Amino acid sequence: MTNTDLEDLKKILSTPKNIVIVPHKNPDGDAMGASLAMKLFLDKKNHRTTIVTPNDYPEFLKWLPNSHKSYKFDLQNRQSKRAINNADLIFLLDFNALHRVGDDMEKTLEKFEGDFVMIDHHQQPDDLTRFIYSDTEMCSTCQMVYHFIEMMGDKNLLDKDIATCIYTGIMTDTGSFRFRSTTSTTHRVVADLIDLGADNARIHNNVYDTNSYNRLQLLGVALNNLKVVPEFKTAYITLSQKELDKQSFQKGDTEGFVNYALSLKGVIFAVIFIEDIEQGIIKMSLRSKGTFSVNEFARAHFSGGGHTNAAGGRSTISLQETVDKFLNLLPNYKEEISESYED
Repeated sequence: MTNTDLEDLKKILSTPKNIVIVPHKNPDGDAMGASLAMKLFLDKKNHRTTIVTPNDYPEFLKWLPNSHKSYKFDLQNRQSKRAINNADLIFLLDFNALHRVGDDMEKTLEKFEGDFVMIDHHQQPDDLTRFIYSDTEMCSTCQMVYHFIEMMGDKNLLDKDIATCIYTGIMTDTGSFRFRSTTSTTHRVVADLIDLGADNARIHNNVYDTNSYNRLQLLGVALNNLKVVPEFKTAYITLSQKELDKQSFQKGDTEGFVNYALSLKGVIFAVIFIEDIEQGIIKMSLRSKGTFSVNEFARAHFSGGGHTNAAGGRSTISLQETVDKFLNLLPNYKEEISESYED
């Protein structure tokens, strides 16, 4: 965002506005943390704010401050569309293309005649509006929200609730601060959030230590399905709809499962394939170590994208066909994967 755009945005936000905040479909900790932090911040500036999520989000995020006040577009369609149609400004947080909200909501947003403000850290953002704060080197959109509040000259408005939301997003998107994107600046931001009242131990417990029995049983199924392809330093997990149903799958239950595959010694590339009969797709989460770009891999072959070391994708063919397609692609990337990372 240029200085001119920032000053123009400050002028727009200098008087109360109707503002809608939108995260991506299947919002995770970073998306919800950023959205809730932004709402709390804008509320303090006397704006009338509404969060509209494309669909529901995991139970382990529903303790976050003000999380119960959001609309879900798929379930509260009339209220959501009314909020969007009445908005003066819409914030798009933690995604860089409108298709990331799903077809119906995308069509509604495309009709919006006001300005969008995009804050996101994913690669290759669409050119939707002049108000774009994009930084692919940033560990999370939540850290960007912290810096956005700084740039607006409103750091004095940060409080315990805002700090809690931002901390949650940074923690989840950095794998509890272990990913390469966690910089010294990230740690300085986190220190400030703790000083503001973010309870790091409680936040970690609320997100990671509230597993259901069924989720742990599903993890067992996933690990039992784990396969390794040693010649390509690759591991993958499959979960069928039948397996999900047997363990009473709830949204968010498979969060982090792919990291178990990546944790294997010698593995550089890891993928989980999850069958979703309702949507008619196979959902994929891809992870890597080093320089091998799962963002480029997902964009090229599985209608996805994200970051160099973490991306998502999808397939409209069957689970087995998707796995076969994936395995057939690996020989083309053998050299890239082999040279990606040194233990």
